[in-house]
Amino acid sequence: MLSSSEFIRQSLELHLFFARIMKEHSFFLQVGFTPKDSNYIQQANNLRIEFDRLLADAISLSNGVVSPSVLQSGEVITPFTLKAEMATAYFTGVDIPINLTKSEVGLMGSNALITGNPLLEKRVYMINQRAMGLVTALAQFKTMILSGVISCRIFTSNYPLLIDHILREAKFYFQLIQRLQSRTEINLLKDMYEQESFWNRIMAEHSKFIRGLLDPTENELINTANNFGNEFDKLTIESKEAMDMTIPISKVTDDSLKATIEISKFKSQGTQGLIECKIKSIIIPLLGDHTLREANHYLRLLKIFSKNI
Repeated sequence: MLSSSEFIRQSLELHLFFARIMKEHSFFLQVGFTPKDSNYIQQANNLRIEFDRLLADAISLSNGVVSPSVLQSGEVITPFTLKAEMATAYFTGVDIPINLTKSEVGLMGSNALITGNPLLEKRVYMINQRAMGLVTALAQFKTMILSGVISCRIFTSNYPLLIDHILREAKFYFQLIQRLQSRTEINLLKDMYEQESFWNRIMAEHSKFIRGLLDPTENELINTANNFGNEFDKLTIESKEAMDMTIPISKVTDDSLKATIEISKFKSQGTQGLIECKIKSIIIPLLGDHTLREANHYLRLLKIFSKNI
């Protein structure tokens, strides 16, 4: 059973990463609709604001509680997050609360055990419950939008695969919170299979989205993104083979680690290029930073897996 200390720490670390991801999913949906679907724009905006509040509450409890490795990984914020948010707010007119990002810059981590704090434990439990309700609402909204897009009842500038992609991430977040609420201790080997299979597919799809959103004249970047898509497609297959015990998980972890280091560099350069207006595309700067944070999150997990194989 998960200790009180680990329950608090892991819960807050999860929300610092995923609550921001979910609020940005809501934002990407919000700005992708046409004026005709103003009701969907409003629904997405409402969900975004609720995730802003959830993230703010997680931040307020995290100082001196979460691990330094998480804060230093680039999964909570990157050196580009603040500028990406400011540029994106300018382009869209949506009020993005950059104060959350500024407050995260000042967060301090600690490896010390959190002992005897039942009030903090209760507050974290309540945040988890709230997060589960919000994620369920967002997943239902995404499911409805995806169904409407596939049946040609709704138009959005977001790819159907992107909507399916962010729906899977919401479901994955929900499962992880559910596991924490039941105080289930992580089985590292089982978690490796699940995480690598999940995130390799996510990295492959990121590469394909980037490829499809770049200007047709950006040949070099398109080819690089395409190569990453192919590489992570292979790694996704290998992850599933490892689950079936066809190939050793250590090989998949090693290959995934090398590929994720490289795609993180690519996304970092790309996000900087978008902010500095050096890349021709229809990629909103915040989307670049969003995919970079997910790569950094996966990279941190892979380093843990690699040490424990």
